[in-house]
Amino acid sequence: MAKQSPAKIKKLRGEAMRAAAARKAARAVSQNENVRGEADLDAYAEVDGPWREIGLAAPARRALIDEGLYKLSDLRKVSLDLVKDLHGMGPNAIRILISEMKKKDLSFRK
Repeated sequence: MAKQSPAKIKKLRGEAMRAAAARKAARAVSQNENVRGEADLDAYAEVDGPWREIGLAAPARRALIDEGLYKLSDLRKVSLDLVKDLHGMGPNAIRILISEMKKKDLSFRK
């Protein structure tokens, strides 16, 4: 393969830089609103009823909903470690979940 000319190298580098800038701009536009700290609270309010009833705080409710867990019986599909690792799940939320699951004779996946 022949060595590329300096002009060709400069042209390719410019194209690569423009493409990278375009990808970065597209990623910034398409970024989820939750990542930027602007949660759509109305969307959560429509589906967090069961979690609100048992007394979970808003960050814990949002974490469970983001993971696709909409009611207490959905927790049977996941392990306790996965729930503990969710952002927004604190010790109090874990205690509440375990207590409510014991009342309904449910358990986490092993």
